Amino acid sequence: MDARFNLFENEIAAKFAKRFANAGLVIQQSSLPHSTQELVSLRASQINGCGWCIDMHTKEAAAAGESAVRLNLVAAWRESTVFTEAERAALALAEEGTRLADAQEGVSDETWAEVRKHHDDDQVAALVVLVALINAANRLAVIVHQKGGSYEAGMFAGSFG
Repeated sequence: MDARFNLFENEIAAKFAKRFANAGLVIQQSSLPHSTQELVSLRASQINGCGWCIDMHTKEAAAAGESAVRLNLVAAWRESTVFTEAERAALALAEEGTRLADAQEGVSDETWAEVRKHHDDDQVAALVVLVALINAANRLAVIVHQKGGSYEAGMFAGSFG
């Protein structure tokens, strides 16, 4: 199936993408570890079936030094020993924040307590905003059938600002 619409070539979408990317810079420049940012983005993208975002975040994480073992185990992080307690809390928040319609309570008190235990206020803010932002990005790409596979790490570096 081909992409339905090229968001990268439309003037309105390009204006939005610039502002969207600038919002993402706030998260990138936060104290939330870059590896956690990529793992959270990857996990939400897996849940949402966003090939473009899975491709992007896998490649960006690998380019930043993330191991293949950890990237391959993100989808099964609960059954893995390679993630820290802080990363596990962030991944749980990513899952529950992505699957809001699947649980009456949304993000559970237990998950929220684990996030608060392992992350300071700035990191919590970055995590919450990141989960919202990656879910929005997933929806944009999935709606237009933006395919994964062609992304190259760093290909948008310096494109926005």
